[in-house]
Amino acid sequence: MAFGAKSRLLAAAAVMVLVGSLTGSPASAGRSKPDPGNNTPQKLTRAVTLPGLLRHLGAFQFISDTNGNNRGSGLPGYDRSADYVAWTMRLAGYQVTRQPFDFVYCDETSSSFAQTAPTPTTYVDGTDYDLSECSGPGDVTAEVVPVDVNLTPPRASTSGCEPADFTAAVVGKIALLQRGTCPFGQKVTNAQNAGAIGAILMNQGNGDDPSRYNLLLATLGTPVNIPTVGVSYATGEGFATGATETVRITATTTSEIRHTENVIAETPGGNPDNVVMAGGHLDSEPDTTGLNDNGSGSAALLEIAWQMRKVKPTNKVRFAWWGAEESNLVGSTFYVGNSTPEDLARIKLYLNFDMIASANYTLGVYDGDDSAAEGSGPGPVGSAEIEALFERFFASRRLPTAPADFSGRSDYGPFIAAGVGIPAGGLFTGAEDIKTAEDVAKWGGIAGIQKDPCYHDPCDSFTPVKDGGDPEVYRQLDRLYPLIGNINLRALDVNADAIATAVITYAFDTSSIPTRPAVAASARSAPSATVAATSKGRYTG
Repeated sequence: MAFGAKSRLLAAAAVMVLVGSLTGSPASAGRSKPDPGNNTPQKLTRAVTLPGLLRHLGAFQFISDTNGNNRGSGLPGYDRSADYVAWTMRLAGYQVTRQPFDFVYCDETSSSFAQTAPTPTTYVDGTDYDLSECSGPGDVTAEVVPVDVNLTPPRASTSGCEPADFTAAVVGKIALLQRGTCPFGQKVTNAQNAGAIGAILMNQGNGDDPSRYNLLLATLGTPVNIPTVGVSYATGEGFATGATETVRITATTTSEIRHTENVIAETPGGNPDNVVMAGGHLDSEPDTTGLNDNGSGSAALLEIAWQMRKVKPTNKVRFAWWGAEESNLVGSTFYVGNSTPEDLARIKLYLNFDMIASANYTLGVYDGDDSAAEGSGPGPVGSAEIEALFERFFASRRLPTAPADFSGRSDYGPFIAAGVGIPAGGLFTGAEDIKTAEDVAKWGGIAGIQKDPCYHDPCDSFTPVKDGGDPEVYRQLDRLYPLIGNINLRALDVNADAIATAVITYAFDTSSIPTRPAVAASARSAPSATVAATSKGRYTG
């Protein structure tokens, strides 16, 4: 349904209270006379202002407030967010497409995990265990039965990957499954089919990477019927080697197919065979407003597109707001998967903006040339040139940057894995990763806490302390930075200018991007199921 007149009026009123009387915005479109020459980085960055950005963030907060305090895909808050984006872009004169798709919606209300015998022990959610995404609901108590677990270094494991791994001993019991070889969903489905009433996924304990030993944050990909938790390697090893333990798992969850959409807006003019694409996800986690993640990137794209509405670019510019990113990049994956090879070949580059205003920020630029030599390696040919453009921008502002790895945790993933080598780049100010003393020396802030202290929590809002954020953390951050709620205005302002610079530069000239190699030579495979990280920082296998 369309974003109704009453809702638009209420949203506009709420934002006007926040940022004062504005010009150059959809609410004043009849009076606004934007400079039709916002066609250079200098002009566009002057036009893209904090009040304009905050107007959109205020709209997202209002939508969340009036729709159950969330904007998650498959829920009314996301639908109203999509309405707002589509309405704004149509008002600005863009050609708008709303691309519907179905996805697996998984959410948890509550969970618990405890050993009941021989040593009663209560495990702490988020520290000792994590309820696996798309876990089934239930309240089960039973003995733990290890299934093909390998505790001998290097601990190669195929635990639970084959139905033959399971014996009659697992019927009515809780299966202990070790990470390795195949997706978690396959392991748990096999356990369920073999008669297990619950499952524990333990980390593999192999190699030098801490993520192979730490608390296992797993997504099953598709819903199962039995409650499932993840634990660290050490906890799993204790279950596998100790006396026979009995544990209780409780889970209240929802797992079902729901409907959502992407919102795509492109300039009426510009070369359709040379498309400059910029995107970010519009959805939040189901229990949060998601003002930084990713209201910040969504708002920047909206305001830049609005201020470009009179520009006549040489190349077609396409803006995208993705749905169901928090369910493992579903919207962007759907878009890429439903584009023809010819359509993908017309996309000259893709720019991604996911979390650009973290309260305890760093200035991350995606590492197109893999100069940091960490993580997933370089992006496709052309990615290094995009990184260089952003680096030049920040150097012009005398601001340091840090390389951000193409880890696969955001919507650039399907583009660089599309098999046609679409170059990608973008900005990222940090999520659950901890800020270091070296970071503080460059950007200020607080060492030893998350770069976004409210990452994936309800406090990612304009009122973080009221919504559960740590009062002392936000008192300190308020003294160190200009903040509005969980939004760092310093990071938002400079990153919006960087985005505007890149978009308007490429709108007129993509000659710095090398000619794409032949498909056969440049095809990139998606990360394998055993190592793929989702947008939530969880793992599929």
